[in-house]
Amino acid sequence: MNEEQFMQEAIAMACNNAKGTRGGPFGAIVVKDGRIVGRGVNEVTSAHDPTAHAEVQAIRDACRNLNDFQLTDCDVYTSCEPCPMCLGALYWARVRAVYYGFDRNDAADAGFDDSLIYEEIPKPVTERRLPMIRLAVGTPGDNPFELWKRSVLRTDY
Repeated sequence: MNEEQFMQEAIAMACNNAKGTRGGPFGAIVVKDGRIVGRGVNEVTSAHDPTAHAEVQAIRDACRNLNDFQLTDCDVYTSCEPCPMCLGALYWARVRAVYYGFDRNDAADAGFDDSLIYEEIPKPVTERRLPMIRLAVGTPGDNPFELWKRSVLRTDY
């Protein structure tokens, strides 16, 4: 399959999902070495999980199938420009490239408007609509980051 065919597959998955009750009109696939290794559609409403976006589901599926937590040599084809959450997940997964069909304006026109999140991210923590309150608790021995830095069992990522 070529890039256009992979994109057509992601869009076909989104269209099929739009006809049912699993979730929104989004589909994504993960491709490695020319073959699909992960698939996902939006299942937010059926899974009762606000993180069950197509890209996140495809990342989870690919990681299970490849038995790895990184998708370094993989490309993602998604029916729509990833939302901020999915974009973060794609960076964490370390995918090589993301190809998308429709953009955030198309999504917003259909009721999936992420503009608030895009506006909130660059704001200082203290100025966001969602209260973000830092609580300093514990003792120096309770610092998980210090424990992590000293751990010989950790797997860096």
